[in-house]
Amino acid sequence: MKSLHSHHDSRRIITGRRITGRSLAAIAAAILAFGAAYAGEEKKPAPTLPKAFIDGTGDGWQAMGKDDFVNVNCADDTWTWENGVLHCTGRPTGVMRSTKRYTNFELVAQWMHLRSAGNSGIFVWATDDSIDRLAKAGKPGLPRGIEVQVLDLEYGGKKKANWYTSHGDVFPVGVKMTPFPPLSPNGSRSFPSKNLSKGINQWNHYYIRAINGEVRLWVNGEEVSGGNKCNPCTGYLALESEGSPIDFKNLRIRELP
Repeated sequence: MKSLHSHHDSRRIITGRRITGRSLAAIAAAILAFGAAYAGEEKKPAPTLPKAFIDGTGDGWQAMGKDDFVNVNCADDTWTWENGVLHCTGRPTGVMRSTKRYTNFELVAQWMHLRSAGNSGIFVWATDDSIDRLAKAGKPGLPRGIEVQVLDLEYGGKKKANWYTSHGDVFPVGVKMTPFPPLSPNGSRSFPSKNLSKGINQWNHYYIRAINGEVRLWVNGEEVSGGNKCNPCTGYLALESEGSPIDFKNLRIRELP
């Protein structure tokens, strides 16, 4: 029995060595293959997701043209419409307001700076009293309301300050708003979460949603900034002239309940 037992153990050991050697080689090859495949997967770029691009078409959307705006405190030739494009000379500093007052709405606008370091903006819920004051004074100035910044990438030159950006700041001017983060250093502005604006002579696309005291901005298809607890949250839309030529087109609005 002893010799038989030893013979059985010897066969088991020998057989075990044969199987173990082959298995280890196979396992090692499998691990290397898996590792290479996994590494390859890691290096692949993330898939590009479709942007939430709102073009202002569909039920309820209305085009805004010459008859939908009134000059407030600019020169007669500051704003001109031609072939569906609204051109602003940038002089003097002032605004053109909508003929209607709005509460809840969506707005689409395309804009393009024509000179480096250009400055402009779109006012949301501009107040009645500030608009009236500008109109009566007939002097350069801007209204109170929520401003959606329209600033060229080269604004400020090489010595740009840290209290603004050129990619879609949203901030209150003489009114109340709680800005969404990221914030400017003093906490008054909603800074964009991404830098998506294009430079001069290139069209940029803004989609602004203003509902129940909350303003959100999409720049070239992606949401970047905004704020809530706006007060007041009813007023005029106003396009800003501020020192530099700029074009607007495809202004479209949809009122919401």
